[in-house]
Amino acid sequence: QEQLVESGGGLVQAGGSLRLSCAASGRTFSSSGMGWFRQSPGKEREFVAAINWSGGSTYYGGSVKGRFTISRDNAKNTLYLQMNSLNAEDTAVYYCAARRVPALSTDASFYGYWGQGTQVTVSS
Repeated sequence: QEQLVESGGGLVQAGGSLRLSCAASGRTFSSSGMGWFRQSPGKEREFVAAINWSGGSTYYGGSVKGRFTISRDNAKNTLYLQMNSLNAEDTAVYYCAARRVPALSTDASFYGYWGQGTQVTVSS
């Protein structure tokens, strides 16, 4: 069946960097808009970044713009999130998601496929 599996999370000091990966299997997501969301305890799920099917269009949440970069490798059926200048407020479980259409979206309800999440913890 269709599956998204995140990896690359972990513990990092403030100011450091991490690169998250999301490997897709079961179907090709090369024609799907994809995105990253995150959720901290007691908080609502937050939009982080999104990318259209080709990678030619991206969009970022205000709190990560200029620090995070979303990208994709359709040949590898993999989505990435490069996170730089991390701070304690970035601590969360990060989820990748895929749509059934090529366009990107900032709305989590428009995504039909979700990974299980990977924990990112930033120590201050």
